[in-house]
Amino acid sequence: MKSHYRVVVIGGGVVGSSVLYHLAKMGWTDCVMLERSVLTAGSSWHAAGGIHALNADPNMAALQAYTIDLLSEVEAESGQNIGLHMTGGLTLAGTPERWEWLQSAYRTFQSIGIHDCHLMTPEEAQAACPIMSTDGVLGALWADREGYVDTTGTVHAYAIAAKKRGAEYYEHTKVEELIQTADGWQVVTDKGTITCEHVVNAGGLWAKQLGRMAGIELPVSPLKHHYLISDTIPALEQLDFEVPMTVDLEGFTYLRQDQKGVLLGIYEIEHEHWAMDGAPWDYGMELFQEQTDRIEKELILGFERYPDLQNVGVKTWVNGAFTFSPDGNPLVGPVPGVKGYWCACAVMAGFLQGGGVGKSLAEWMIEGETEADTYCMDVARYGKFAENREYIKQTTGQFYSRRFVMSYPNEQLPAGRPLKRAPAYSDMTAAGCRWGQSWDLEVPLYFAPSEDFEENLTLKRSNAHDIVAEECRTVREGVGLLDISGFSRFEVSGPDAEAWLDEMMASKLPKPGRAKLAPMLAPSGRLMGDLTVFNWGDGTWWIMGSYYLRAWHMRWFNDHLSDGVQVRDLGEEMCGFSLSGPKSTAVIDKLVEGGVDLPFMGCAALDVGLIQARVARMSVTGEKGYEINCRYGDHITLRRMLLEAGADEGIREVGFNALLSTRLEKSFGIWSAEFTMGYTAAQTGMDRWIDWDKSFIGKDKALAERDGNGPAQKVVTLEIADGDSDPIGYEPVWQNGEMVGFVTSGGYGHTLGKSLAMAMVNVEAAQEGTDLSVHIVGVERGATVVPASPYDPAGKAMRG
Repeated sequence: MKSHYRVVVIGGGVVGSSVLYHLAKMGWTDCVMLERSVLTAGSSWHAAGGIHALNADPNMAALQAYTIDLLSEVEAESGQNIGLHMTGGLTLAGTPERWEWLQSAYRTFQSIGIHDCHLMTPEEAQAACPIMSTDGVLGALWADREGYVDTTGTVHAYAIAAKKRGAEYYEHTKVEELIQTADGWQVVTDKGTITCEHVVNAGGLWAKQLGRMAGIELPVSPLKHHYLISDTIPALEQLDFEVPMTVDLEGFTYLRQDQKGVLLGIYEIEHEHWAMDGAPWDYGMELFQEQTDRIEKELILGFERYPDLQNVGVKTWVNGAFTFSPDGNPLVGPVPGVKGYWCACAVMAGFLQGGGVGKSLAEWMIEGETEADTYCMDVARYGKFAENREYIKQTTGQFYSRRFVMSYPNEQLPAGRPLKRAPAYSDMTAAGCRWGQSWDLEVPLYFAPSEDFEENLTLKRSNAHDIVAEECRTVREGVGLLDISGFSRFEVSGPDAEAWLDEMMASKLPKPGRAKLAPMLAPSGRLMGDLTVFNWGDGTWWIMGSYYLRAWHMRWFNDHLSDGVQVRDLGEEMCGFSLSGPKSTAVIDKLVEGGVDLPFMGCAALDVGLIQARVARMSVTGEKGYEINCRYGDHITLRRMLLEAGADEGIREVGFNALLSTRLEKSFGIWSAEFTMGYTAAQTGMDRWIDWDKSFIGKDKALAERDGNGPAQKVVTLEIADGDSDPIGYEPVWQNGEMVGFVTSGGYGHTLGKSLAMAMVNVEAAQEGTDLSVHIVGVERGATVVPASPYDPAGKAMRG
């Protein structure tokens, strides 16, 4: 072992071994992996080792598909048998709602490129898995690319292949301390001290301690997880094939064959955390005593689904710990504010996602960004709020217990909530507000007509549909009041603020007293933000964007910061309200002496009644409007003043569900839907804001796309044929039986009385008037490409 390496990977499980392999594969061979015990001595050795391509998140699905493809390659390269069994897999539906959901999910999988799956009848599912009872089964989804691996063999295959490419790994080498230096890190081990430029936390069950060594509190916690391995089942001995991986969603179980018996795993409702501060250092190859009382309900369901289990014994019980994040996705990437410290932890499905995690992290470290959109597993998707122990306990437990529980697009989950609330939260709740969550903040969805109103959970339109329609009507015909605390705000100041912003943003910067939409690009030419830049005219600038991207954007700003520039996150200081609608000027004029005289996209510091506010004339609804930003302490007063001033104008409070409808009618895209780090400005139409005459990050790639053949796909607006449901995202778009794209977001346009969607489609299918079709909740419906901004295409309402 040398005294210096470029990268030290800590943790010898499947994730650490994959990271080491990919670093070496991409040319960084001066890397070492340290394992305190032996390879796999954590969660890896006792994992069930299941692999499957299905994931509703297309970015995670792509990483899983990459991992599956990689496994055979690593096996051949290393010479180590990984015990790959590609059996295919079944997902069962046992209720009408679940069967409807599964049919919808099948179409979603098609849209994200998973084509080797199809729906099955109960009889077809029975033939695929003869030991299964189909009592209560309404249908199933079959996927070809499902199976399992030998976990120990797979970890060793990654490590051996990495070593053959020039990297190193050492067992029985415990990391005891991490010391940050001006040039990187000192990694203090029980075998000596190593210096390095980069440290990778692939600690698995010990990720918490490895984070704390660097002053980082990671939102992770281990939970216990059961599976059993049965004795030989005579019925399996009679088969000449392996039964498929089978998931019984209503039974909370998954099953695969193990020799001539089966492995039955359980995601129980009554979850149990363990060692929330990290596993003991001497823990590794141990298991917990099985807790059959805690999993009794699920066990009974499992033994009913697979009756042969009632006639054979249990050969082995496994009750081991796995580490989870609040949403179940990995924590990957550079930790904000801690240079040279990288995460590759909380990878619950390590053998399924480990290859993709290793690839992405290696790209990030070596090339500065990833090939795929990795926000879904970026460590910066969480902020300081997620360091709280109770928040971690509630959210990780909720994810575990809901692993096989059906979710609905309009469902609001309770764990870790309510946390941060805007000051007027109580007053708005009393006025009927129903709340959603953005990052740590409660945001208004809509205002219910009565205290006892409850929204029904559904894949289709809910009983809040008409409530949202009324709020939209208010915005279009009168004036709506929306709490906009859920926007991010960054202040940029300093003598070089303007020059720095000019390099960061691809658009022209606004003149004093004006605001401008500004795409921000990565060096690859892909999007890093759909932002609004404000020039307040006093030497300070604001950047506004999506609230839940606060830590993600702040990391990007800090990574590119230069002398003479300060960037400050105002998310704990500033909030506000917006007025939208033709009567919005009449309301704000009552509170501003002499009235408001701002042009469209103008901004100024104004006294709004008693409040010293920062006001901009703009609205995401497509109507004339104003965004009024105030200090947190002024929020309650501002709301009351605006409601009083608007009483004669019929002002009404509205929520973000109404904003979703009105912005769709204007073809206004949003982040995580039309705009992501996986798309370019040209694909999304954001290139119309680019100033090609100046220098900015990503210009070379953006120019190459502009001057080349252009993007293969682009975002369009679709009008959907009548139905009882609306698209939400990732539904496939078809033309003459061929898939030509997918929905990025959708909903109901209450003003137009039509179901609308925005979609990423092949340019050949993007012409206005093109007839297409879309599967929505499993049902194919006609769709037509319509001109952008089907409501008020000339923008007269906004500017008038």
